[in-house]
Amino acid sequence: MLSRRALMLAGGGVALAAGTARAKTVMTDDGIYREDWFLDSFLELADDLKSTAAAGKQLAVMWEQRGCPYCRETHLVNFAQKDIETYIRDRFEVLELDLHGSRIVTDFDGKQLGEKQLAAKYGVRGTPTIQFFPVRDDLAGKAPREREVNRIQGYLAPKDFLRMFAFVGERAYERGSLRDYLRKQG
Repeated sequence: MLSRRALMLAGGGVALAAGTARAKTVMTDDGIYREDWFLDSFLELADDLKSTAAAGKQLAVMWEQRGCPYCRETHLVNFAQKDIETYIRDRFEVLELDLHGSRIVTDFDGKQLGEKQLAAKYGVRGTPTIQFFPVRDDLAGKAPREREVNRIQGYLAPKDFLRMFAFVGERAYERGSLRDYLRKQG
């Protein structure tokens, strides 16, 4: 029997095969910008992490809120650059959550919380914030902030934005600190 996730992924594959998929930023009914290639999720983080890992990618959670000018810039400037979009799409699944939202999310530890409560649990207070999670199955036993391997807080210019994704995409966090990585990059 096929899972809901498998059916969603199959449907997405049909759309891609039909040639209808083209990267596009849209405004949701909630007033938040969204990339059409962001992860469609049942908001079960452990399940999202498993499916992301199975696809050879890493999970990033992007927190946004209505009216956030820096969220807007992230979408209309950073994600609009083809090299950035391609790099992220090839290596990450990005799950978008609303800092003030009420959708129920199942955290890695199995606890169900509204988006707003989940943000508080992880200490997310501003937007945009992007959390990066490693491909591991022991996250439930860690404290919330210890589950992350990196975090972007606030808007970053495109070059720095891409470097932060590259730090995680190359799994450089397994070999050293962000500071060391950036120093080597010049």
